[in-house]
Amino acid sequence: MEGKRKLVIDVHNLCKSFDERKAVDNLSIKIKEGQIFGFLGANGSGKTTTIRMLCGLLTPDSGSGTCLGYDILKESNEIKKNSGYMTQSFSLYSDLSVYENLSFIARIYGVKNRKQLVQKSLDRLKIDSQMQKQLTGTLSGGWKQRLALAGAILHEPKLLLLDEPTAGVDPKARRDFWDQIHQLSTEGITTLVSTHYMDEAERCDTLGYLSRGRWLALGTADQIIANSHLVCWNCRGPCLARVSRKLKETENVQQTSIFGQTLHITGTDEQKLEEAIKPFRTSEYIWEKVPANLEDAFINYMLHTKERFTV
Repeated sequence: MEGKRKLVIDVHNLCKSFDERKAVDNLSIKIKEGQIFGFLGANGSGKTTTIRMLCGLLTPDSGSGTCLGYDILKESNEIKKNSGYMTQSFSLYSDLSVYENLSFIARIYGVKNRKQLVQKSLDRLKIDSQMQKQLTGTLSGGWKQRLALAGAILHEPKLLLLDEPTAGVDPKARRDFWDQIHQLSTEGITTLVSTHYMDEAERCDTLGYLSRGRWLALGTADQIIANSHLVCWNCRGPCLARVSRKLKETENVQQTSIFGQTLHITGTDEQKLEEAIKPFRTSEYIWEKVPANLEDAFINYMLHTKERFTV
């Protein structure tokens, strides 16, 4: 069944520069119908530029491909009509009610059966009749986010492009939001989402890590972790800040991080890492070898990126 799903996004060698600075550099992406694709990368890595090229808001300097079956260079208007785009910053009108904002969006898209589609979008995201009358400016961050998603899916698009949609939202609201995204996925809606949160990245089917407009890592969360070839240890005991400082002074330790009463240590050479921690293998400390997680892997990629692009 997986192999039979059609490609919703199929683009090749996209490039985009601003003032002679390359924001996106020969980027190719294939995303299947119903898939949730996570975009990760530091600020300025090219995530937003890529998303805007895919949905027709920016024209690539070079490259080719299709989005929703439409040519990204020649049929950008059709892509805009058939995709939903949610920006990082809230962009609806604060002095209009929830219902009025959605009704206005429906008019912009020129949808038929406007009232029915507005109500369907409200019902799908469980926005009750009382909240529909509330001024948008008075909503909490989580409800503003939910309203923005309601606006993005109102015209029943087949593709959602979400640019850091949960920035500044509390954990409960973020979890509810992702439950909604997974429900939309079961309905065949494809989602491309950029995020800085590792717990959100783990909920994506496929991940791509961008650096300087190029893929640094691409695959499932498990594949990306495995390809980082990291070795990790946890340590519990006294004076962990001192242990962390001493370990950072050795070239065999890549990262040290304190989480409450636990020191987390990573490296890429198992034998050398063992040598580094050996002086602290005393009765005072409890050591446990643990699997690398997605955050470990991406910090590892970031560190290698800095080395690769240092001039």
